Amino acid sequence: MMSRLELVKQLQQTGVFMMEHGLAWGIAGNISARFTNDQFYISASGTYLGEMEVDDFSLCSGAGLEEGKKQSKEFLMHQGIYEERPEINAILHSSPFFSTMIACSGLDLPANYFVEAMYYLERVERIPYRHPGSRELASAVKQKAKLTNVMLLENHGVIVYDKSLKEARMALQTLEYTAKMHIHALRQGVGMQGLTRELQHDFLQNAGYKPVRNWPEN
Repeated sequence: MMSRLELVKQLQQTGVFMMEHGLAWGIAGNISARFTNDQFYISASGTYLGEMEVDDFSLCSGAGLEEGKKQSKEFLMHQGIYEERPEINAILHSSPFFSTMIACSGLDLPANYFVEAMYYLERVERIPYRHPGSRELASAVKQKAKLTNVMLLENHGVIVYDKSLKEARMALQTLEYTAKMHIHALRQGVGMQGLTRELQHDFLQNAGYKPVRNWPEN
């Protein structure tokens, strides 16, 4: 098992990565990583993701805060995902510009532009607006946690999660890159030639890019 210090350092590096790549801003957003089966470290309330110290993370469990500073007020949202998805080890929640624009609009996010989009954005779920940090939002996210690894939180931001911080970073970067490409294409009147559903299915099932995800039906 990874030590506490190793895990927290990976979270620090992830926060810096998100800031440097325009995937987070200010003190908006929170990130976490599973420590044990029922414990996870999450960024503390009011922290700037690009400049977090070791003690800027709180250890949480189903019982609540176990040690450290006051945890992010959205820790219940993270907790619900970890409870529903035992294979998930990292969660990133932020408000990147273009992805959040999609989340605040009626636009659909295409997943058929390129390879990474087909894999990471194969299935994206929308969560109707609930106040940030509320039990209502945490419950809505938990209800759909098994259906996807990428959620658009309407009028709020996005949340992605995966088996590792590395994969979660890739998913978040792919989400924002695709949203940016889509919005620029609409703005410039560029007719994008996305792949067909048949080719997407063939890629996911037969290309061997990454293990196939077998999502349950709604």
